[in-house]
Order: sequence, then C-alpha cells, then structure tokens
Amino acid sequence: MGDIGLPTATAQSVVSSSTAIQPPAKNKLFLGTFIHSKTLAKLEFLHNAAVAVNKLGTIVAVSPDTDFAKAQNSLLPQLKWASDDTEITAAKPGQFFFPGFIDTHLHASQYPNVGLFGNSTLLDWLNTYTFPLEASLSDIPKAQKVYSRVIRKTLSHGTTTAAYYATIDVPATNLLADLCLSLGQRALIGRVCMDQLGPTYYLDESPAESITKTKECIQHVLAKDPKMELITPIITPRFAPACSAPLMKELGQLARETDLPVQTHISENKNEIALVASLFPDAGKSYAEVYDTFGLLTDKTILAHAVHLTEKEADLVKKRKSKVSHCPCSNSAITSGAARVRWLLDKGIEVGLGTDMSGGYSPSVLEAARHAVLVSRHICMDEGSSEERDKLSVEEVLHLATRGGAKVVGMEDKIGGWEVGKEWDAQLVGLHEVDSEDDGDEEGNVDVFGWESWEEKVAKWVYNGDDRNTKKVWVRGRLVHERR
Repeated sequence: MGDIGLPTATAQSVVSSSTAIQPPAKNKLFLGTFIHSKTLAKLEFLHNAAVAVNKLGTIVAVSPDTDFAKAQNSLLPQLKWASDDTEITAAKPGQFFFPGFIDTHLHASQYPNVGLFGNSTLLDWLNTYTFPLEASLSDIPKAQKVYSRVIRKTLSHGTTTAAYYATIDVPATNLLADLCLSLGQRALIGRVCMDQLGPTYYLDESPAESITKTKECIQHVLAKDPKMELITPIITPRFAPACSAPLMKELGQLARETDLPVQTHISENKNEIALVASLFPDAGKSYAEVYDTFGLLTDKTILAHAVHLTEKEADLVKKRKSKVSHCPCSNSAITSGAARVRWLLDKGIEVGLGTDMSGGYSPSVLEAARHAVLVSRHICMDEGSSEERDKLSVEEVLHLATRGGAKVVGMEDKIGGWEVGKEWDAQLVGLHEVDSEDDGDEEGNVDVFGWESWEEKVAKWVYNGDDRNTKKVWVRGRLVHERR
C-alpha cells in the first residue's frame, strides 16, 4: 500500500481487540466427512478423513482414510505434534465439515430493518427505512447493539467472511471493525461515502470530508490489524447516484494509491439506471462506464446486483476483472429483477452470493443459495431462455457461496476449500437422522432417513437447512460459534 498520509484515527476504540488476531492455543485435528466445492459443478466428498490445522489456523495436512487410531499412531507423529497439545474434533454421525460461507454484500447498519422493505421502490425504500436507521447509529451504544448482533447472527449461520457496509460515521464504522476483530469474524469493512441524493442530515459535507473520513477508517483498521489478517478496509462509494463526480474521482484515486478493494452497487433497478444516466451525462454511456471513468472499476471491485447489465457493460466488467455479488433475496424482495448468473459466469465474470440485508430479509447465505437456484429457474420461464442452460444446480450455488465468494473478495488463496495452505474457516453441519424411537427435531428442519446418498443429503441441507444445522464455526482455526 502506498504512503498517502493517512491521518491518525481520532475515535476511541470501544472494543478491545487484544484477543482479536491471536491464533488458537493448540494445534487442531478434525476427523470425519469433509465436503467442499472442487469445481463450479462438482463437490468433493472426503469420508473418514482427517484435516490438521496448526496453531496459526492454517491447514497443514489433509489425510484420507484416517480414523482416530491412525491419526494418533501415524499422522500426529508425522507432524511432530504431541497428543496433549492437539485438540481433536470428531464429527458425529449425520455431521460433516463444510467451508465457511462468504457473504459478499451486506449492510451491517441495516440489520434491524430485515423484512421491512414494504411495497416501495428502491429509492423510496432508502429514504423511508434505510437512511434514518443508518444515521441513528452515530449513537455508539446503539451501534454496538446492532453490530454485535449482526456479527453473531451471521456467524451462527456459518458466515465466516462478510463484506460489510457500515455508515458515514467514522466512530461507528471503526466500532464495526473492532467488533469483528473481537468476535473473530473475517470481514471487509467500508465506511459509506455519499455527498448527494440523501437527506441533509446524512451526507458528507464535501468530497474532501468524505475522503478524509474514509482515510481515518482505513488507518484505524491498519492500526489494529496491520497485515489485514482478519479485517480489510474497503473503499465504499454507496452507489453512483449518491456520489458527486468530484467524490467519485477522488475515490478512484484513493483506490489506485492504496490498492484496496472497492465495493458498490450497479444496475440494481431500472429507475436507478436512468438516474445515473441523467446525473453523469459526460462520464460514459452506461452505469459501468461511469465507474470506469472514475477509476472505480478495478480487479478488486465488488459490484452488487448487476441485474440489468448490458452486453457491453458485462464485457467491460470482465475486461477490468471486476466481480459481482449476486443478491437474489434482495432482488426479489425489492422487485429489482432477476440477475442472469449463468450469463455472467459464461462471460467469465467471477460471482459470489450476498444476503444484502436489509433489502434481503435473511442473514443466511444458505438462504441466498437456495434463492439463487429458484431465481435461475424463474429466468428459465422467460421467453427466449435456454431453459436447462440457465438453471443453477445445488453444486453451483454452493460454489458461489464458498470458492466463488473467496474470489470475489480477493481471498481465494486463503479460504473456500480444504487445500493445504488455506486457513481453517469452516462450519460443522449436523443433519437430523430420523429414528423411529426418537423422532425429535434437535438437528433442525432437515430429516435424513438413512437411505439418501451424500449428494442427496447436501441437497436437503441447501433447500431446508438453517442455523440449527450449524453446530460449530471456526475462523482461522479459532472457534467463534458453538450451538448449545
């Protein structure tokens, strides 16, 4: 990162991060069934396997056909690990390990409004529900209550990495970063930049103020996590209509100087697209070209929604190697449209999943995955659709939720699968094995009768699962959630 004279953060940290980046106290050995996405269309099943994770939270061995005895007698000696310095977690019958989910687009500040999108359009919804709530989080105790809850809630659903939008307030944005560090969630944290198209009480006073405050938030994160091991600052123009041309230009310059990622919205709603055209008549012929004109379409840019991209826009996004966050729940709830994910993938554009709370009503990436399947089927019903080709499979949406999301947030070398060298961001999933003598529902809404294949078990989980199935969650080897 270049030296850009970032100012020292003035806000006092509300949360201590003294334990934030500490590695797990012991080496860890995991035993059981491991499932991950091998390719876009293929899951790999590793049964009766062992995965060894060192004290830094990094996978150092993946050993097939390794039970407890073999691990004790062979694997641990090979690793030169002592039994009393190794914590062992064995999956029970009906349980499996799966990579942590990656939520590539959500508004932490909007979590209290999930489900409150009413019957309004996107722009009306922002003014009615969103801006008043976001502005109110300058009250730090209120922000702490909201942010603590959204982090814990998303962790409970298996989300180990989240690309968060905060608010325009510096102390509240810094608080979100501190809480993610303290609670152990990997995150990209963005202070929202907007100097127009909002209520006067919730705007940056000028482009200069917006840049200065953004630099304060960047500096705060780098002071707490200098190597960005867990938290990454992300430059966050809310969306083109909310940013003046001078601000967009300055944000593009900041992205070049810092080499930090960028997140924003694009082509979510047809009225929004028309508004962009009227606001930036000299900055390109399309929404994507506007961002490109100001240097905000980079290989580290996350574009949320992309529902109504044209062929030329998609080609430009691909050329710039920008990424797309698909938000099917939000796109349906606010009646924005159905994003053509297959078309984007065929173009060679990297795609991940986003819950987009509170346009989306659920904190669950699993919910987003099943809605991605359903939205793809609705696209198939449109006239002119290549029906079978446009459908997304269970395997494909799980890829978007893990490896695809890892590429979108620029962490494909760290997370998303079980390869040696990756960090242990994982969830232990449990399904209810039906027993005629004990037909309880302690494992949640997914019933397994015993004759299903593993592919069928996973499909049942995708379509019926919820947080009750998420038994434990780890980030960088640290246990950050356990269902009791």
